Amino acid sequence: MLLTLCAVVLISTPASAAEMTLKLGHLANEDNIWHKASLKFGEELSALTNGRITVEVYPNESLGKEMDLINGMQLGTADMTITGESLQNWAPMAALLAVPYAYKSIEHMDSVAGGEIGKQIEAQIITNARIRPVAYFARGPRNLTSNRPVKSPADLNGLKMRVPNVPLFVDVWKALGAQPTPMAFSEVFTSLQNGTIGAQENPLALIKSASFFEVQKYINKTEHVRSWIYLTISELTWSKLSEADQKAVLEAGKRAQAYERELFNADEQKLVAELEAKGMTFVDVDNDAFAAKAKDAVLANVKAEIRPIVEKLFNE
Repeated sequence: MLLTLCAVVLISTPASAAEMTLKLGHLANEDNIWHKASLKFGEELSALTNGRITVEVYPNESLGKEMDLINGMQLGTADMTITGESLQNWAPMAALLAVPYAYKSIEHMDSVAGGEIGKQIEAQIITNARIRPVAYFARGPRNLTSNRPVKSPADLNGLKMRVPNVPLFVDVWKALGAQPTPMAFSEVFTSLQNGTIGAQENPLALIKSASFFEVQKYINKTEHVRSWIYLTISELTWSKLSEADQKAVLEAGKRAQAYERELFNADEQKLVAELEAKGMTFVDVDNDAFAAKAKDAVLANVKAEIRPIVEKLFNE
C-alpha cells in the first residue's frame, strides 16, 4: 500500500544494478516544487553513480511525519527528509531559517544560507541532530492579506489578524500595532468570512490554495518572513558512502537546488498573476519601516545564542 502512495525515481539501468536505495520522505504533495526537486535529486544521483544509488521519494508524509523521519534518520531507519526550523530542537542556530525581517530580499537570504552563517548552521545540525544538509530550497515569503491597504505600520492600527501560535509572531505583530490572534489554520477562512478577524499572513501558495481571495481584497507585500528549508541525509547513511559517492550526493543536491529555484521563481510569478485574476490587489509597503518597528520584538524573542547574528542581519 505504501508504494502506491509514493513516487519512485525511475532509472535507466536495471534495478539489479542498484547497490543502495535511499528512502526520502517529506510532507509536501506531488504537485509541490519540493517534491519535484526531490525527484530531480534522485535522477541526478542515479546518473552520477551509474545507477548504483537510487532514491525512492515518498510525498504526503507517507513515510512518516517530519519529526518521526528526523528521529528515524538518527536511528538509521530512514535516510532522507526535507526539514527546516524544526531542527532548532537540536540545533538552536536552525531558528535562523525563519526570523521575521532578518532577510531583506531573496538575494540577502541566499548570501546567508550559502555563506559563512549557513555553514555554521549546517555544522551545528550535523553535530547536534546527526543529519546532514545537502541542499536548501526557498520558501515563498509570508505576506499580509487584508480588506484595507496596509502600506506602513500605522495602517495596522487595531487590525485584528490571525497568526500561528508562535510567541515570536504574536509579539512582532503587537509591536507593529496590530491585534494578533493565534488561531488554527483550519479556522481562518470562516473567521475572515464572518469578520472575527480582518487579516491573516501566509505565503502566496497558501493564500491561493485556501481561497482567501474570496474573503480578502489586498495582498500587502510585507514579505516579513523569508526562509529556506534543507534537503537532508542521515549521518548514519552518509557514513556508509564512499568519498566519491558523498561527492555525488552533494553534486546531486546542488543540481536539485538550482532546479528548485527555477521552479520557485516561475511559481511565484504565476501565483501573482493567478491571485490578481481572482481580484486581489498587491500593495507595496514600506518594508524598512516595518523592519525597524519589529526589530526589538524579534531580538527579545530569539535565543541569546543567535541574537548577535540576528542583530547583524538587521543592520546589513
